[in-house]
Amino acid sequence: MSKTKLAESSYQRAENIKTIDKKFYEINRREEEHCRRVSKLCQEMGNVIGLSDEEIVTLKCAALFHDIGKVGIDREILNKPGKLTEEEWQKIKQHPEIGYRILCTFNGMVDIAENILAHHERWDGKGYPKGLKGTAIPLYARISAIADTYDAMTNERSYRKALPKEIAVKELQDNAGTQFDPHLVQLFLEKVIVIAESQKEDEA
Repeated sequence: MSKTKLAESSYQRAENIKTIDKKFYEINRREEEHCRRVSKLCQEMGNVIGLSDEEIVTLKCAALFHDIGKVGIDREILNKPGKLTEEEWQKIKQHPEIGYRILCTFNGMVDIAENILAHHERWDGKGYPKGLKGTAIPLYARISAIADTYDAMTNERSYRKALPKEIAVKELQDNAGTQFDPHLVQLFLEKVIVIAESQKEDEA
């Protein structure tokens, strides 16, 4: 690809990201805050594992838009304070596929879309929507899943208060090798959490 074509492609991709960002986050402010925190955690993880600047941008975008498919889910279900019914849960589980279809309507976003589709797959193959297992799950999706779980647990949700950091850490440890990539969990807990907590202290 020529430098001109590459520049045009990069520009269009950046414009697409701005468009998606604006449309998505007009819907749910709490979801925006969650996704931005997840994206930041993924950025730190990208630095830890030595991704290039370009790769980190893609990882951050995959994390930023990981729940974009929830725009296609009834808000009463998304904001329900109590336990979901089985029917409601099945509707929630459609959001990775909805997100994938949304991203694929934009040029140059297929790689991000594939990671969004896979962010609820599990290391043991018991996730959804495809039942991918181990390293068959895209790397960025494996990273997003860890950051997503940690942030969701340590911040307030519609159905519960924020949980202590220690509980979130134990959840990741207990599910390393089943739900999550065990090597990535180890790096996340040993390095990324330390960075995140340090930044919180600096901002306080």
